[in-house]
Amino acid sequence: MNLPNKLTIARVIMIPFFLVFLMTDFFEAARYVALAIFIIASLTDMLDGKIARKYNLVTNFGKFMDPLADKLLVSAALVCLTALGFIPAWMTVVIISREFIISGFRLIAAEQGRVIAASWWGKWKTSVTMVTLAILLLLVNDKGFGAAYDGFMTVTTILLWISVILTVVSLVDYLIKNKDVMKEEDKD
Repeated sequence: MNLPNKLTIARVIMIPFFLVFLMTDFFEAARYVALAIFIIASLTDMLDGKIARKYNLVTNFGKFMDPLADKLLVSAALVCLTALGFIPAWMTVVIISREFIISGFRLIAAEQGRVIAASWWGKWKTSVTMVTLAILLLLVNDKGFGAAYDGFMTVTTILLWISVILTVVSLVDYLIKNKDVMKEEDKD
């Protein structure tokens, strides 16, 4: 197994630990550990792709597992932050629904021998969402920011809206650019 695939597997393995530290109070700094795990896992997402492309280590396993690992990490953070009252449930539903739709679309395309690459919109959506989640995870850790806490919450609310907008725009972009994937084949 090559290094990019090992990084992807490591990201998947980190998710249960992230969940445990975020949702339980084993010790005072547990949620800081969850934040650190989330940041490290997010960085492995960026790193594995760069290494795979630079050293020509792209594999079918990586093509399948890398986006799945990303979706699992982001979905876990979204669901937990919704449960903790930091993200409105409808935003979580919109973001996760987009992931299911794109995954289904990619499966249909794969059956046709096509690969639907990540778009610029999708990459921005992922980046904004991960930064927003990291900031929210910091705020979950410590409400002792005083007056700055309200400012951070305002910023994260704006970033959440941007993330949802990018989610919808990237979905529409994927569907328009790849609309022929859904066309019925002639059975002649």
